[in-house]
Amino acid sequence: MKRHILALALAVSPLGAIAHENAKGPNGGPVVDSSGHHVEMVASGTELVLFLTGDADKPIASAGTKGARAIVQDAGKTATVQLQPAEPNKLVGALAAPLGKGARVVVSATMADGHAVQARFVNN
Repeated sequence: MKRHILALALAVSPLGAIAHENAKGPNGGPVVDSSGHHVEMVASGTELVLFLTGDADKPIASAGTKGARAIVQDAGKTATVQLQPAEPNKLVGALAAPLGKGARVVVSATMADGHAVQARFVNN
């Protein structure tokens, strides 16, 4: 029950103040700016990949990232996807099913440098 309340709170919270969607990234996914970090989401089949970059789209190493997870709301269901660092600048997780149109994805992680990153996406 607590997990559903947390997911709902994250989904409706004003994360737009924390992170806002800029445009398409170099990998074709939407990009969100969060605390000086850029997060690009690419969902392909059941794989969820987040690319981390900084100023001038310079890759930020994902090694040492802690507590990385995505809360996914899709087709009336909420799931938590654990994200694992992958070299050089990715966080990768496995989805139970491909994301549907309009699915909401809220990502949170603590980078190795201590910065908290939060980003919210809507799958189009």
